[in-house]
Amino acid sequence: MITLTEALIEPSEIRFFSGSSHPQLAAGITRYLRVPLDDTVIRRFSNDNLYVQLGASVRGRRVYLVQSLFPPVNDHLVELLMMIDIARSAAAKEIHAVVPYFSFARSDKKDAPRISITAKLVANLLETAGATHFMTMMLHSPQVHGFFGIPADPLTARPVFENYFRPRDLSGTIVVAPDVSHAKSAGRFARNLDLPVAAGNKERLSDTSVKITGLVGRQVQGFKKAIIYDDEIATGTSVIEMSHLLAHNGIEEIAVVCTHGVFVRNALERLSKTGEITEIVTSDTVHIPVDRRTSKLKVLSVAHIFGEAIRRNYCRESIDGLFVYGEE
Repeated sequence: MITLTEALIEPSEIRFFSGSSHPQLAAGITRYLRVPLDDTVIRRFSNDNLYVQLGASVRGRRVYLVQSLFPPVNDHLVELLMMIDIARSAAAKEIHAVVPYFSFARSDKKDAPRISITAKLVANLLETAGATHFMTMMLHSPQVHGFFGIPADPLTARPVFENYFRPRDLSGTIVVAPDVSHAKSAGRFARNLDLPVAAGNKERLSDTSVKITGLVGRQVQGFKKAIIYDDEIATGTSVIEMSHLLAHNGIEEIAVVCTHGVFVRNALERLSKTGEITEIVTSDTVHIPVDRRTSKLKVLSVAHIFGEAIRRNYCRESIDGLFVYGEE
């Protein structure tokens, strides 16, 4: 259980600002820490260039900039780079880039000729702009952590999901990772709930097309319920394919869990219309407007996890247990 201890942040020593992507999550973090969220002015010039201004002095202070990189990703990235550069040139003592969803983590290797390893490029850009620390939630590829030349803390939403499911009757339930690359993460989640785990044998054919040929490890025969556990859902293709495979093998109820609910190209609607899927659970690293949500969607806040990690960092305490590879 994460609780706020007696060691509190001194409000006069810090500044919190939010970009335009997710002020709701930024407000939740500052509420947890009991500090103000200062204004950020963001507008466009007539030639479409961005104008950004931080609304309070940052001189000699620790500055926290909250910006999640979901669509429009490139606009949100440039906003963040500009905020970092502003803080650096205004003599901030430290600059912490708090990026709940780092979308560029998907581009982690050179798997085709003449392409950019964009995760490394963006990591370099953040450092060059002036960031002294990077904090995020669950990178799509663990190796992206090593792309940063500044201290980087990838956190986990796993305790939030575990607390959500733990009070339930989970008898006859198995946890399933859509592919073997995320089997370790699903395994940690399953172990903490005392559940078995399996993984899909997935081949990605394109950005919108996948093929799941079967399951690796434990089979699902004999189970009636499954929890598909993934780091992020964009188009939803992998989860829908896995749901059909599980239903074909006798699973009757499926709960879908993901840290980053990006849900592009009507993914949320398509998932909600998939009969065997009874529930879709995600965190609020990506803002989902209320009018886009369906009755099957449950959004759990991770503001307190970011807030507690920031507090511990400020107080020079360990973040073990919040760290994505830590054990609670």
